[in-house]
Amino acid sequence: MPDVDMTVTADDGTSLAGTLTLPAGPGPHPAVLLLHGSGPLDREGNTPKLTMNLGRPMAETLAVRGIATLRYDRRGAGANPGDWRAAGFTDNRRDAAAALLALAGRSDIRAEAVGVVGHSEGALHAMALAARTDVRAVVLLAGFADLGEEAFRRQGRSVVGSMPAPVRLLRRPLGALGSRALARVKKTRTDVARVAGFRVNARWMREMLVHDTRDDLAVINAPVLAVTGDKDLQVGPADLGRIARLVPGGAETHRIAGLTHILRHDSGRPSLNSYRRLMREPVDPGLLDLVAGWLTRHLDAAPGETSAEGRLSSS
Repeated sequence: MPDVDMTVTADDGTSLAGTLTLPAGPGPHPAVLLLHGSGPLDREGNTPKLTMNLGRPMAETLAVRGIATLRYDRRGAGANPGDWRAAGFTDNRRDAAAALLALAGRSDIRAEAVGVVGHSEGALHAMALAARTDVRAVVLLAGFADLGEEAFRRQGRSVVGSMPAPVRLLRRPLGALGSRALARVKKTRTDVARVAGFRVNARWMREMLVHDTRDDLAVINAPVLAVTGDKDLQVGPADLGRIARLVPGGAETHRIAGLTHILRHDSGRPSLNSYRRLMREPVDPGLLDLVAGWLTRHLDAAPGETSAEGRLSSS
């Protein structure tokens, strides 16, 4: 399973360092672009403080099935210089589109058999790419179907509800505090701002709050696999039904018992405080097998069928 260093050039000329994992044997190969969640994540899905470690096991599982995987460092993360807080939500989407086109343009990749796998924020960008480009298959891991602000507020209620009883008693004042913080973010005009004493990526938040994933889901023509755990505090598994109804051709959905937002199983009450402990364990192997099996079935175009109509084009 050879790894190839691959640099993606974004629309504004920014270079994004990445890794392309290829299956053994001669190509060209079917491939996917792997998109991670929010924050200063490197190509493996890790931050300096939290190690998601999604990239490598996903790439290795897919390579065994004959599928290549590209993942890259976010702006200001990993090998890329800069301040990640200055990158907007739409910047991340455009970077993903540039990476998808670069992947499809390689001679060792079958351009008519390219898909996208997104987790959390990455799932939102996967929806957008599928709505705007000719991808062959789309995998949404913990993606929501709603206006960004509504999803954000729902996430806040869910997280507070998972906390100990003394904190839950403060639900209303905490909700009011959150509403004031959102109002402050909406009034900002800079990329980075200080809100409630913290430096935040304000432009990312402004753009995410007004982004409605339902618009993208409603125009996806590619096959869709959507997976959310029933212990996901950040994305409600009820959104799986909305995704299936919105996608014109429907979607295969899986609500996995015990699975959390960080794609590990938790036998106890779900809590953000458990994330560090859970991240010592690997990403759920059953989830990886589910994704790999589904992609194997949907990235099955015969070699040599690439045409002008089959190549990816961004709009």
